[in-house]
Amino acid sequence: MPESNLLGERLRKLREWRELDLRTTADLAGISFGYLGQIERGDKPVNSRHLLERFARALWVSPADLTDQPWEPADPISNEARTALLKVEIALEEHELGHDPGVAVRPWPEIAEDVRKLLDLMHVQSDYLGQATMLPDLLAELHAAHCRDSGHRAEILRALIRAYTSATWTTKRLNGRGLPAIAAGHAQDVAEKLGEPAWTGFAAWLRGDATGQLSRPKQYDKSVEAADALVGHLDDQDALQIYGMLHLSAALAKAAQESRTDAETHLDEAQAAADRLDVEVGRFAHLWFGRPNVGIWRASLGAEFGDGPKVAEIARTVRADLIPSPSRRAEFWADVGRSLLDVQHSASRDRKVDAARRDRGIAALFTAEKLAPQRIRHDPLVRETVSAELHRARRSPDGRDLRNLRGMAWRMGLHPIG
Repeated sequence: MPESNLLGERLRKLREWRELDLRTTADLAGISFGYLGQIERGDKPVNSRHLLERFARALWVSPADLTDQPWEPADPISNEARTALLKVEIALEEHELGHDPGVAVRPWPEIAEDVRKLLDLMHVQSDYLGQATMLPDLLAELHAAHCRDSGHRAEILRALIRAYTSATWTTKRLNGRGLPAIAAGHAQDVAEKLGEPAWTGFAAWLRGDATGQLSRPKQYDKSVEAADALVGHLDDQDALQIYGMLHLSAALAKAAQESRTDAETHLDEAQAAADRLDVEVGRFAHLWFGRPNVGIWRASLGAEFGDGPKVAEIARTVRADLIPSPSRRAEFWADVGRSLLDVQHSASRDRKVDAARRDRGIAALFTAEKLAPQRIRHDPLVRETVSAELHRARRSPDGRDLRNLRGMAWRMGLHPIG
């Protein structure tokens, strides 16, 4: 199959590879024949998880087969980070809890300082190259320290969970096929060894985040099961935070299955947990659970349901600035931008209103990219939105100047139109 940077074209190539005609594929995906044709031509984007996963099921492929490499972002850092994936993959294969890799081990305070650096790369900078570069040696040393340093055993196990979290998210964002599930599985093994309820719940949440797109029903069941296991521990603020995050994960799983009522039920449960916190934004595992984060999730799931500009109305009530992570704030602004540019809501009778909405949407995407460039440039739904907006601009009678958006497309490895 020829390689393509555009999801609609990849969809068409996979359909032809499966020897399916347009109408049959549309029927299997549960959408109209005309809508599928528009997507394949690039007239409309694949702008939700549930639609992406419908196509994957219809064609008997992984969702990653539609969104995965190859594409070549013009950003050289992204290319270097993908090269570093091989070393991370080797580290995930080589190391096993309880087996000493035989490397030199520094005093624990020095290792802990590197773990703090990794957390900064992960949660503040969203630097996938930096994480992928650090992980192989750090994982080896942490496993060796676990075998030799009994005095810091619990701290080392928590650090291993954080390192495997970094490996999960780095490989997921850089499309390291199969690696996120492996990394999250290692995190679960470590959490079981640690035996602390909050971290056990976190590992279950991480597994759902890593593999949810492969089976939303499984993600939902495991999230609810892990949340229920924490009910007796909710006097602990850490456990309460991950309890809320697990309900947010359950809400996402239901949203991806197009079940709004169930998704809102779990959002409300997460809201109730946030209201019980002693602080506005929790710090456990750098997940930033609290009222602002629940608001961010409401906006995100609104984007998933195709609520269009209504998402921006929700966003006005959200104090995203209270979240310390630029990456998390970037995801929020990306969802707002995608919703404002949603083609279902961008054909009003008033051209001035329509143009103003597009300007706000594009500005939101630029804000997201500025906050976390690597995170946003690798987001398949953002890429779809940018591609669709450029396609629309080419056909627009008002001749709008979208040179800046073309620059974003170039940085993403998309071919600017016009």
